[in-house]
Amino acid sequence: MINFRQNHIQANGIDFHYLEMGTGPLVLCLHGFPDNAFTYRYLGPTLAEAGFRVVAPFMRGYAPTGRPQDERYQAVLLAQDAVALIAALGAESAYVVGHDWGALATYGAAVLAPERVRAIVTIAAAHPATLLGALASSYDMIKGGWHAFFFQMPFAEQAVAANDYEFIEKWWRDASPEYQIPPEVMESVKATFRQPGVATAAITYYRHTMNPANHDPALAELQKQVAASPTPVPTLALHGTRDRPGRLEAFERMDEFFAAGLEKVLLPGTGHFPHLERPEEVNAKIVEFLRRH
Repeated sequence: MINFRQNHIQANGIDFHYLEMGTGPLVLCLHGFPDNAFTYRYLGPTLAEAGFRVVAPFMRGYAPTGRPQDERYQAVLLAQDAVALIAALGAESAYVVGHDWGALATYGAAVLAPERVRAIVTIAAAHPATLLGALASSYDMIKGGWHAFFFQMPFAEQAVAANDYEFIEKWWRDASPEYQIPPEVMESVKATFRQPGVATAAITYYRHTMNPANHDPALAELQKQVAASPTPVPTLALHGTRDRPGRLEAFERMDEFFAAGLEKVLLPGTGHFPHLERPEEVNAKIVEFLRRH
């Protein structure tokens, strides 16, 4: 199943470790929270067999990838990481696939460098501009993103780490209530979070992006750009019907934020990890989309 080559490369001032498989046009696959690069254990081999070069990095702060010297984790930096990785990997352009935080990085990379991003695929994440309007005060949206608020607390790391990261397993079960999580998937994720500094880095994504008091003023214009600009490249967006409250509403209302075409796929019965829950169906849709673009 996991016959990836493993390597590392410098990009945007960080030592990124990544999984790689296949040859051909580059597909950069970005993971979210709480997860790691092995989330693409099913998609990677399928894309490689279809004639693509798949690279799935561990995101900044997720060991074995290093932490940035300034310990900044704001969303726009994730987008800059993606653009820098495409160049560092020797590609003129790439397809970018992102799940959760990886999807935010994917949307942002398309805005920052549309000349380098051929098309994007996002999984379980609406366009970030949906959070700037009426949905920002939606009770369901707030309920569905409760952890983003909880992670502002100084004791969040201790809560996440308690009982060998029981928090993470229960979070997965809430986010994908119909998914029977394979033990090896959960063990892989927990093994990543057991590494020193990973829980703090992952939680700081939320602290630096969601709390305006923690924004870097030097990133203000770029952050606004990646959060509010229409996506300028063709997009395939996948979402499950059993994800957390509020998220499906945002997904259904995001069509106006795409300037080069949007294909939406709704997956009944799947939660926040459709690429793991229904891999054959999701993989087929992604391969077909990438081959057309």
